Amino acid sequence: MSQHKTHMRLEIEEIPQAVDRLLQCLPDSLAPLLERLQSSPPAMLVTIARGSSDHAATFLAYATELIARLPVASLGPSIASVYHVDLQLSQSLCLAISQSGQSPDIVEMAKRSKAGGALLAALTNDPASPLARNADYPIDIHAGPELSVAATKTFVNSLVAGLLLLACWKHDKQLLSALDALPRQLEQAIHCDWSSLSDRLVQHNSLLVLGRGPSMAIASEAALKFKETCAIHAESFSAAEVLHGPASMIKPGFPVLALASRDASQGFVIKTAEDFAAKGASVFISSDAAKAGDRLPFITADHPLCDGLLLIAAFYGFIEFHARRLGLDPDRPPNLKKITETV
Repeated sequence: MSQHKTHMRLEIEEIPQAVDRLLQCLPDSLAPLLERLQSSPPAMLVTIARGSSDHAATFLAYATELIARLPVASLGPSIASVYHVDLQLSQSLCLAISQSGQSPDIVEMAKRSKAGGALLAALTNDPASPLARNADYPIDIHAGPELSVAATKTFVNSLVAGLLLLACWKHDKQLLSALDALPRQLEQAIHCDWSSLSDRLVQHNSLLVLGRGPSMAIASEAALKFKETCAIHAESFSAAEVLHGPASMIKPGFPVLALASRDASQGFVIKTAEDFAAKGASVFISSDAAKAGDRLPFITADHPLCDGLLLIAAFYGFIEFHARRLGLDPDRPPNLKKITETV
C-alpha cells in the first residue's frame, strides 16, 4: 500500500490543531451573539443543514436540549426552496450549518427563517460565503482549507463551535474545561487502532452503526463516511429504534459497529450490542463495559458531550485507512463533489 498521505489523512491529522485554533479565535467573536442571547433568550432553536452538517446539527440539538433545556427542531430546506413556504419563527434562534456556506437550498431556507422572525446564526468555514453574509451572527469555524471531498476537520470544528457557544451562554465551566482539553485528547484519538474492524469488513459490504443520544449523530456521520469513501452500505440506527424492525436483519456474522459514549445512553447501547452478539452478529463496540463483542480502543473525554468528538476522530482515522485498503481514493469518491448545490 502506498505510503503517500491522502488529503483526507492530512486533514484528519490536522483536527487537533484546527480545534485548538478555533478555541483560541472564537470566544471573542461570539461576544455579540452571547449578549443578544442573554438579553433576549430564545424560546426554541431550529436548525438548517444537510449531509455531515446535518449530523452536526443533530448532535448540537441533543447538546442544546441537555444544556440549555431548549426544544430543538430541524427545518427541511425544501420547505423554502421547493415549496416556497414561510414559517413563523419569532422568538427562535436559527442555527444554519454549512461548511461551504454555498448550498442554495440552505441559503434560501436561512433567508426565509430570518424573514420569519428568527435570529439567524450560521456556522461555516467560509466567512465570505452567501450563508455567512445573510446571517445576523456568522460564526467562522476556523477549520482552514479542506481539500478532501469527505468532511472531517470541518465536522469536528462545527461541533466544537456549537458546544463552545452553549458552554459560554450557560456558563458551563465543566464543558469549557473539557473543550480546552480536546486538542490533546484528539491527538490520541486519531491514532486509535481499529484495524480489527477493517479486517472483518473486507469480507462484507453492509453493516449497521448504532448510537443513542448525541452518539446517534456520530453513528449517522460514520454511516455516511462508509458510503461515500468505501462504497459500503451502512445504516445508522438508535440502539432503541433498531429493535423496532431492523433487528430482523441480524444474521450470524453480520457486522455491527456500536458507538457508545460515556453518558447515560451507554448502558442501552451496550445492551443492544450484546443482544446482537448473542444472535451471532460480529459486533465491535467502543466500551470497556461490554461483556460481548470486540472492544475498540477509545479516548475518554472530560465531559460526556465531548466523547462523541473523540469517537468520530478515531473513526475518521479508521475509515481513511479502510478506503485505501480497499484500493479506493478517499479524496475523490465517484459521483461526489465537495460542494453539493441542491435546490
